[in-house]
Amino acid sequence: MSISTTTFMAKKETLERKWYVIDAAGVPLGKTAVKAATILRGKHRPEFTPHVDCGEFVIIINAEKAILTGNKLIQKVYQYHTGYVGGLKTESYKDIMKLHPEKAMRLAVKGMLPHNSIGDLSINRLKVYRGPEHKQTAQKPIPLSE
Repeated sequence: MSISTTTFMAKKETLERKWYVIDAAGVPLGKTAVKAATILRGKHRPEFTPHVDCGEFVIIINAEKAILTGNKLIQKVYQYHTGYVGGLKTESYKDIMKLHPEKAMRLAVKGMLPHNSIGDLSINRLKVYRGPEHKQTAQKPIPLSE
């Protein structure tokens, strides 16, 4: 007796991508980033396939109202290197959240995505806005509840 089992493999061409809106107001930055990364990667779908980019689009609104718990606002820093000698730059999250809260949210989500070509494609489907308005109303995004 032989049992024939087949494993479903999703194909990028057959997937229908939806748009989701996540409101970050009053929610910790990391919790919002986890939700966004899960949807961008496609892990919430039953037909998730690890080697296929099956994620969907995510819009994050109210990024300036996201909160950092504990002393992270003061102690957490973002470091990057310009590529030149002595080019190590450091920015505190207090400054980033004041001037560019969209950058802080994008960095948090990018760190939770895989560091390969699928992660590079996934981060391009993320739209982050400082306030409550967004430009993707024509796509009819679905609000994501808590």
